[in-house]
Amino acid sequence: MFEATTILACRGEKKAVIGGDGQVSFGNTVLKNNATKIRKLHEGKVLAGFAGSTADAFNLFDMFEGILNQKKGDLFKSVIEFSKEWRKDKMLRRLEAMMIVLDMNHIFILSGTGDVVEPEDGKIAAIGSGGNFAISAARALDRHSNLDEETLVKESLKIASELCIYTNDNIKTYTLESEA
Repeated sequence: MFEATTILACRGEKKAVIGGDGQVSFGNTVLKNNATKIRKLHEGKVLAGFAGSTADAFNLFDMFEGILNQKKGDLFKSVIEFSKEWRKDKMLRRLEAMMIVLDMNHIFILSGTGDVVEPEDGKIAAIGSGGNFAISAARALDRHSNLDEETLVKESLKIASELCIYTNDNIKTYTLESEA
């Protein structure tokens, strides 16, 4: 895991939400407290977040967005093509970043080795140094409360910020809502 950030995503029946903290660290120094590590892609129909090297993540975002546009917003086809490109390219294989991408139908973790992982529950995914704290909190809150997805993401990230020194409580979220 990266000592970089915490990104958490949750996909429900009517909402899909991604959130991230705002801390940028360099070693044991906080460089910035209010960074945005999440994005809306493909006309706002896909959400994405990154953990790891900022420069590497921007390259990956640009590459992924290009593939997403080629595939006309089909997230499943895009992550497969992205993985193929990532694994083939010698420079990309050295990038130190991970991504979560989701829409209303799918949620995927894209790793620094070109792996594509769909969470077993198809609902909750987390990356970054506080990822295990955030996903644990999110699963517990999901099982034992009636919080909506956005509140669940915010509360879980808040809990992660209390435990992980590389995560702060300056949380930003983006939400997709079902059109049906």
